Amino acid sequence: MKKVLFALCALLFVSPVMADYCDENTCDNYVGFRIHKNENIAFEFNPEYGKSATLRRDNFGLGVVVGNRLSDYIKVEYEMSYTGGESERGATDFDYDVWANMFNMYLFQEFSGVISPYVGVGIGATGIWADVGVHSDMSFDFSYQAMVGVNFALNNRVDVNLGLKYQYYGAVEHGNDLAVTDVSATEFYFGAVYKFGLK
Repeated sequence: MKKVLFALCALLFVSPVMADYCDENTCDNYVGFRIHKNENIAFEFNPEYGKSATLRRDNFGLGVVVGNRLSDYIKVEYEMSYTGGESERGATDFDYDVWANMFNMYLFQEFSGVISPYVGVGIGATGIWADVGVHSDMSFDFSYQAMVGVNFALNNRVDVNLGLKYQYYGAVEHGNDLAVTDVSATEFYFGAVYKFGLK
């Protein structure tokens, strides 16, 4: 819980700083979407007593982003995304819904005004809803991610990007700490943004 509070406090501090910076400097604001392909997203179910189970699923997720280009080399953004997974092991059904809220920062280098390779990191908080058998549980846990990708400017207003990232979504506890599920994934993603407020 302390980690979650720290992440939220960081967001509250950075937001007004970003606004003041953009009032005095040239910034690109943007909104967009991101589709991510989970490569074996892992739901690691670890009971205190009994056998562990790791559910791996290849599926898709969807997210939205809102961000600012602070300088020629730095961008920051808020990202909200959804993913999930379900499976059946023996007589037990597993069903997970995952909503991630991330604050991301990118370091990029632009070439010819068109191509921009980048690396990025993000921290945030994720809501995880888990139905395991007859039990339903929910948690709000600390998350982090690391990204690498390439951005392509189609024109002055529209960009598309491709990338690869690893994300640890967090953990959810079941039945008064009798079991814990950790959620993590390596994902490919494609996104597009529309830029506005150009100065």
